Amino acid sequence: MVLDAGSLQTILTYLTALFGAFLAGLWISLVFWTYRDVRSRTQDRLVQILAPLLVAVLSLPGVLIYMIMRPPMTIDEAYQHTLEEEALLSEVEARQACPGCGASTLPDWQVCPTCHTKLRKTCTNCGRLMELPWKICPYCGTLAPGMRTSGESTEGEMLAGRESL
Repeated sequence: MVLDAGSLQTILTYLTALFGAFLAGLWISLVFWTYRDVRSRTQDRLVQILAPLLVAVLSLPGVLIYMIMRPPMTIDEAYQHTLEEEALLSEVEARQACPGCGASTLPDWQVCPTCHTKLRKTCTNCGRLMELPWKICPYCGTLAPGMRTSGESTEGEMLAGRESL
């Protein structure tokens, strides 16, 4: 088979057209990829428009510029990261610690076994544990020891009231 100049010219024309179609397809696919990627990484409409335009105008250098400038995480990854942080924080907040020494304690302990700090008090009526600042038992409504209702007065207050008369 002998190739003459006319058939060589035709083959080169077809190869050039095929290469041009490949480059055009690559360029269009890069623009679409950039558009889809930027939509998954930001909700800013201006950035969602400018990033594909940058790739459409500059082609491969535009893709490199976009890869450098794009947000590091997708919106979904950022949301998952936030959920993980909140879960870790809730675990840390849920863990109870002794106010005296900082050792881990359990919710049903009355005294810290490490430093002997009083953690909770027992209700005199129902026997359930109450937090130290509580003035009334939330389980049975009994006043904590040493507390009085608003209508009651101590003996010292009564004596002070009589002396003022």
